[in-house]
Amino acid sequence: MSKPRFSIIVPVYNRPAEVADLCESLLSQTARNFELVIVEDGSTVPCRDIVESAVARGLEARYFYKENEGRSIARNHGLENARGEYFIFFDSDCVIPPDYFATIAAELDKQPVDCFGGPDAAHESFSPVQKAINYSMTAFLTTGGIRGGKVQLEKFVPRTFNMGFSRAVYERVGGFREMFSEDIDMSTRIRRAGFSIALVRPAYVWHKRRVDFRKFFRQVYVFGMSRVTLQLLYPGSLKAVHLLPAVFVLGCLALILLGIFVSPWWLLPLGIYFAALFCGALLKTRSLRIALLALPAAVIQLGGYGIGFIKAYTTKILLRRGRNIDEEINIRKGKNERL
Repeated sequence: MSKPRFSIIVPVYNRPAEVADLCESLLSQTARNFELVIVEDGSTVPCRDIVESAVARGLEARYFYKENEGRSIARNHGLENARGEYFIFFDSDCVIPPDYFATIAAELDKQPVDCFGGPDAAHESFSPVQKAINYSMTAFLTTGGIRGGKVQLEKFVPRTFNMGFSRAVYERVGGFREMFSEDIDMSTRIRRAGFSIALVRPAYVWHKRRVDFRKFFRQVYVFGMSRVTLQLLYPGSLKAVHLLPAVFVLGCLALILLGIFVSPWWLLPLGIYFAALFCGALLKTRSLRIALLALPAAVIQLGGYGIGFIKAYTTKILLRRGRNIDEEINIRKGKNERL
């Protein structure tokens, strides 16, 4: 069997329906220069039958089951067993457009790069809440374009919902650490090792994201806390754009209090911001319902991230409680790391 150019590595935990959709999209690829490596991370509802069914239909795929240790260790297990020249990472809740691998191959042939990633989008079949969350996670008014938008306030950082790097990168940098925001940590290590990183805008994926606002809040809350961990690991990595959600939380609180106790005019900046957000969502999605849902999605995203950041920054940096800096740095010595 010839070696594939790309090895797709996907960690899975109790997501058989998502794996079925992912496999179906991979079966529809116009270029089949890849293998799929599914690593089941101790699931109680495994997806082996789904993968075997896809293999029977012509998908080149391998399935591995291991005890539950976390998604990074599962990805590293996949890396150890992958055969490709490049490793590509998707989340199990991604659906891949038919021309994805043809696009990636053409881009690499035209301009070779060590590490790459692409943006995400909402498929027409997604629920209104999923589409609203997707808009919030990709809009300039909420993220500053740091998740693959056309305008960005910082250098592009590939994320594991749509990320790839060469075997040479893996051999030099090693695998993922078991930590929150492990993909940002990996991208940082790759950049610091001197490898090139590029955004391939045409190579997007359809990303289902969280299915309700409660789960979405928990996700972005953890993102906010992990940004402080990354600052402890990489002093100086914290940029102004990362502070914006915390500024949003404190600014909203201040404006609301001033609006209540001083003058309602203090609420005008909030009204202008949410009006701009609504109009942007309406123009982008052409759906009144999704535009309305984008408002609570944005509040949850910025508020959850900001609250998580403020809590972690106050506890770990200002008060130096909980895990200290030395303990944060010792993440480097985790059992899933190969430096």
